[in-house]
Amino acid sequence: MAKRVLVVEDNELNLKLFCDLLRAHGFVVEPVRDGREAVAKARGFLPDLIITDIQLPHMTGLELIGLLKADARLRGVPIMAVTAYSGRDDEERVRAAGANAYVTKPISVVRFVGEVRALLPE
Repeated sequence: MAKRVLVVEDNELNLKLFCDLLRAHGFVVEPVRDGREAVAKARGFLPDLIITDIQLPHMTGLELIGLLKADARLRGVPIMAVTAYSGRDDEERVRAAGANAYVTKPISVVRFVGEVRALLPE
């Protein structure tokens, strides 16, 4: 059974890139452009992994991670943060919020796929 990945990204080019990469590696993908829709979409889609940008309109990725971790049905789902923030303090802050992985933009395709695979063992 293919693993399911929810991708939360407001930038259309990044959203397409992430979804295309994941589909090419056999994942079922559900794209979401707005963090406000992400929790409800995750409840219906029941992803094995959630990938989220940290800079989102209307709510930050940190706020979204907090909402996901507060939801009993979703708190066990690993979260990979993808962000343009690249400072050491940024990574610590994102991981402290509950992210299991941290990938900086522009992404390395090899690193992106490697992090996904590490979070979703066969």
